[in-house]
Amino acid sequence: MAMVSNTITCLTASSPPPSPFKSLKPTLFWPWEKVKMGPLSVSPMGFGTWAWGNQLLWGYQPSMDWQLQQVFNLAVDNGINLFDTADSYGTGRLNGQSEKLLGKFIREFPGGKRIQDDIVIATKFAAYPWRLTPGQFVQACSSDVIAFSLGPDKNLQGLVKGVGVSNYGPKQLVKIYDYLKARGVPLCSAQVQFSLLSMGEEQMEIKNICDSLDIRLISYSPLGLGMLTGKYTPYRLPQGPGLEPLLVSLREIALKRGKTIPQVAINWCICKGTVPIPGVKTVKQAEENLGALGWRLSSNELLQLDYAAQESPRRMIQNIFQTK
Repeated sequence: MAMVSNTITCLTASSPPPSPFKSLKPTLFWPWEKVKMGPLSVSPMGFGTWAWGNQLLWGYQPSMDWQLQQVFNLAVDNGINLFDTADSYGTGRLNGQSEKLLGKFIREFPGGKRIQDDIVIATKFAAYPWRLTPGQFVQACSSDVIAFSLGPDKNLQGLVKGVGVSNYGPKQLVKIYDYLKARGVPLCSAQVQFSLLSMGEEQMEIKNICDSLDIRLISYSPLGLGMLTGKYTPYRLPQGPGLEPLLVSLREIALKRGKTIPQVAINWCICKGTVPIPGVKTVKQAEENLGALGWRLSSNELLQLDYAAQESPRRMIQNIFQTK
């Protein structure tokens, strides 16, 4: 994964048990505060754009572009400067549409060049069978449609400000960190599935490696692919056992805080020191996600959610593309 600033490029009731997380010193995040990601400063939450161009899974149509531009403008107006994409986001003839739209929205954003230059795009290129040699990977970067969309006089050379990886398991993460370090290139981010439903042993090992090596963890699917969006409640559960203890705790904290269940779930990711990137397609979704910023769960609330997550047997199936 690479970050262009405009970019990151990714190489693609009993007593509760002890929390699997190290305790974090509470610090408040407000919408306009930033966190470090290598040499870059990014908002404590970014937005994912997998759905922008994907007709098969997300029902994208070009007629949605005006609404997606509203989503982008609303996000930037409210301090969000990190957007996650990939050269493969989009289906069929729309392959790469997500990157093209981001390039267009950046160029047309009315806030001026200073704000435009502050936007960080995390894009990824996949290790396709026809990308086997170092030169082919360089070509994949240099021909990235984001570079074209930012203007005909620009290419990715000089725009990439940081390097990250996506779906690297613990062993490969340490291996690529050492490989890049030996060449004087810091690894600034690792993007993996991470949420209250993705707290397995391997994900926690990745999190601990990131913390120890000063790699920022970008957590995708922070809402469990919809299971933590609020459509399920303690009174309306999906078939089979699994979510009730977690949903009860989320609902209790949300009511006490005057927040929604997804806002609490995203804030939990932020409090764990990660940068969540919930996907957005509509202004309503963007507005709700923005409500996860500007406040922070207490240490007791974090422990309550950690315990409830461990007591909930249902887990997300981890991405099959994540390495060991």
